[in-house]
Amino acid sequence: QVQLVESGGGLVQAGGSLRLSCAASGRAFSNYAMGWFRQAPGKEREFVASISWTGYSTYYTDAVKGRFTISRDNAKNTVYLQMNSLKPEDTAVYYCAAARVPVAKTPTHFGSWGQGTQVTVSS
Repeated sequence: QVQLVESGGGLVQAGGSLRLSCAASGRAFSNYAMGWFRQAPGKEREFVASISWTGYSTYYTDAVKGRFTISRDNAKNTVYLQMNSLKPEDTAVYYCAAARVPVAKTPTHFGSWGQGTQVTVSS
């Protein structure tokens, strides 16, 4: 298992940018696919993006394609989510998650979760 700590959330105006970071502690970070999920008030947690353990493959939900970029630095045990052109509907708590498989996109694949970081986009 890995322990995950997110950072980088905050309040931003529509059209602005934020970069979320997720630092992992534990063993063999490079053996985990990593993902970002989000949960808005009154809604279920939803998949945002994921990246394979090598970093070569990335996946996005349609709502963020072209605006968000997931990346990882295995030397720093960190995964990032660069969020550009933010919209009010992106407002949510964002969670980092780790899955001990090469590639993962569904929540059930992810066994480790961070505590979440709030992202609020004002109109």
